[in-house]
Amino acid sequence: MEKQDILYPSLDTPSLLLNMNLLEENIREMSQLSASAGVKLRPHVKVHESGLICKMQIEAGAVGVEVGPLEQAEAMAEEGVDDILVAHPFYGSHKLETLKRLLGRSRIKLAVVVDMFEQVKGISQTAQEIGREVPVVLKVETGNNRYGVLPGEPVLNLVKKLRQLPNIHFAGIYTHENPPKSTREGQEENAFEIASIMAQTAAMLKKNGIAVEHVSVGSSGTFRATCRFIKEGKFPEITEIHPGSCVIGDMTYARKFARTEDTCALTILTTVMSTSHSDHAVLDSGAKTFGVDLVGRREVPGFGYVRGRPDLFLGRTSNETSCVYYSNPEKKLSLGQRLEIVPNNAIVVINIHKQMYGVRNGVVEKVIPVTGRGRGN
Repeated sequence: MEKQDILYPSLDTPSLLLNMNLLEENIREMSQLSASAGVKLRPHVKVHESGLICKMQIEAGAVGVEVGPLEQAEAMAEEGVDDILVAHPFYGSHKLETLKRLLGRSRIKLAVVVDMFEQVKGISQTAQEIGREVPVVLKVETGNNRYGVLPGEPVLNLVKKLRQLPNIHFAGIYTHENPPKSTREGQEENAFEIASIMAQTAAMLKKNGIAVEHVSVGSSGTFRATCRFIKEGKFPEITEIHPGSCVIGDMTYARKFARTEDTCALTILTTVMSTSHSDHAVLDSGAKTFGVDLVGRREVPGFGYVRGRPDLFLGRTSNETSCVYYSNPEKKLSLGQRLEIVPNNAIVVINIHKQMYGVRNGVVEKVIPVTGRGRGN
């Protein structure tokens, strides 16, 4: 086994590697594009769930962060992040107890997304108990068909109702651009269409005498186009964007034109544990490490991309091992050789693991805990 095949010998495998140079460049790109467009950046942190990376993004210019489940907000608040938007609606006494703990933190600036009056009633009651006003943002349904209120009269009617509740401040509207389009042009069309719907909805509310200070759009696949449209003066109503996964990147988002394969910051360090077969080698990592998402780079979808080795195909996985197939029989792997795999779904992969290793120029620089792991997901 040649020396150059031994990557990061101080680390056991499988391990998550986070390339700090790529991470910093991806953070910088998001911050510069939003600043150039004159729009606020509030990155969704579902991909990394890391208080440390949240702080890096805020230091680079983000106004705060966005989380999915309410419990993730509590995890980030415990790390000192104090400006948070909760993007997933919630309901029930156990959730309201979490909200009460968060509102009890005097420094935290917390806003919540809702799509039903019943959700807001509980928030209002909790806010009264704590003696604080809670900013509420209404999720608008723009094609994702998951949750949200249809644009137009349904939005206006619900806003009128929730504004009557005590300790509730209607802050604005929010959406997430989905489903993703299969071409770059399709992504741009999607960005324009969704921005148009949100701008029209904001204008409708203002026409009815309702102030709208927050209008949020911008997924990982569309935020670049959205920033360009805003910079061109097309949608002055939009105040904030919330891209998330593109700060890390994975093969799924490479297919959505949110990130290229060579700028994905996360890889999985693995070791070749067997070369007993002529057509493939076996790695010491499987579904427990990679997840089970399939993404196609070839005719047959694979479970990840072997960085630096396009001749290899990660085509089969079991719970704890996987098979890498050769397309060039003259370039076989060696027993003990280490590979870096760009995952298909970084969100799932990171949530499986307790920590990532921040690496720079081939050296482990820091250990990055996955702060929000197991909190609400």
